[in-house]
Amino acid sequence: MSTIPESVTEDQFRDYILPYLTTARRGYVSKTPLQGIFNLLLYRLHTGCQWDRLPVSHEAAERQRHNQPSWQAVYDHWRKWSTDGSLEKVWQESIGRIKDELDLHQMNLDGSHAIAKKGGESVAYQARKRAKTSNILPITDSNGYVVASTGIIAGNHNDAFQLKAHLQSAFKAMKHIGLVIAGALFNADSAFDTKEARKVCFNHQVVPNMAENKRNRKSVKRGRKRLFNAEVYKVRFVSERSFAWIDKFRALLLRFDRKDANFLAGHHLAFALINLRHLFAMKV
Repeated sequence: MSTIPESVTEDQFRDYILPYLTTARRGYVSKTPLQGIFNLLLYRLHTGCQWDRLPVSHEAAERQRHNQPSWQAVYDHWRKWSTDGSLEKVWQESIGRIKDELDLHQMNLDGSHAIAKKGGESVAYQARKRAKTSNILPITDSNGYVVASTGIIAGNHNDAFQLKAHLQSAFKAMKHIGLVIAGALFNADSAFDTKEARKVCFNHQVVPNMAENKRNRKSVKRGRKRLFNAEVYKVRFVSERSFAWIDKFRALLLRFDRKDANFLAGHHLAFALINLRHLFAMKV
């Protein structure tokens, strides 16, 4: 199995990354190649280090001699690419690159909480973690590729919070990039078992395969027994594997970004690297 890349080559950056990043058309233009800046962003994402601890010289003369950017320049590119949607575009385009490898007969939904040490937007106390957290709900295919995701959700909300809107947005985004999801089995645990979520699935011709949520039920449910395939449900394990890959990025395992846009962009970049890992391995 291919490992998640920690840096990209010049060819990989030119083919898979650069076309979707905004670049300066006037004003200040970094003398350092954008590939070098992008690899420094990956370094920070993997190590979780502070911005001023990036492996660049703090002396201007030495940086110029070795054609290095300052850490402020690296952060400025990160902020720009996070807020203008460039990194999200990289992830969206990565899905198109692997479209032939996707197995959308089964899709999986689950949530991942990140402890937020410094607080920030969409951060709240989560009793189970005993800490302030934020949550994100990625959707994976049966191979573990990330094909859709919600935005950042405050940790004090349950998994079904605004689930109807999140699913509608995710399914529409998948259709917009040409993914065929009609007839797919949609695996999710009982926390996501709501009437609204099932209705959204049926409206998009997706078959919900959710464990029944029996909380607050005082009597046996009437009517036809709902579909639930226990064997297919076990495929949800690939979501845990994808979350383990995401957790390799220490800047996402613990949240220090105060802005949702920056933290979400980090996930988009991680999703893209997960999706492209096989293609990158073939190019080495």
